[in-house]
Amino acid sequence: MENHNALIVIDVQNDFCTGGALAVPDGEAVVPLINHMAGNFRHVVLTQDWHPAGHFSFASRHPGQQPFSAITAGYGPQTLWPDHCVQQTEGAAFHPDLDIPQASLILRKGCDRELDSYSAFFENDHKTATGLAGYLRERGIHNLVMTGLATDFCVAWSAIDARQQDFTVEVRLDACRAIDLDGSLDAALDNMKQAGVQLTGN
Repeated sequence: MENHNALIVIDVQNDFCTGGALAVPDGEAVVPLINHMAGNFRHVVLTQDWHPAGHFSFASRHPGQQPFSAITAGYGPQTLWPDHCVQQTEGAAFHPDLDIPQASLILRKGCDRELDSYSAFFENDHKTATGLAGYLRERGIHNLVMTGLATDFCVAWSAIDARQQDFTVEVRLDACRAIDLDGSLDAALDNMKQAGVQLTGN
């Protein structure tokens, strides 16, 4: 186990798995592989979407809007989602088969009712930091391996932001699943490659 490496597990939560409010196709299939991978890392971080009720990103907050439509927010384009991962609901809980007791940090994001947060490093305004970069640097961690849900949103945004913070980043595509909304997967893969993210396991 290398002290300079960390596994970042993005949003493996019930609402993103089969039967959830915002199910990612085949989302729960990543769980056994992530559990296996985690045994090879001294440092593991779990992220958790953790929205207050009535979150700005919920289509239900915007009269006349439907899930998966888009609006322009003060911080830029915003996809509207079904209500999901509401704080302290079963949907926001980690998938019950996710078994990583050694995880040293659970980072909750999307907690600001008026601001969405895909990335583990910054809110969607690209200015408000979550503190994860400092946490990793203080532990001497330089190299990140990212897994989880969904490839084309929270995983990709986290990977790109991590590169901008000068971390080496590998995304294990076999341990991720995508929503693929109107070509979002291909766009995310291209954006990650351009940012210098290593894409493996595909």
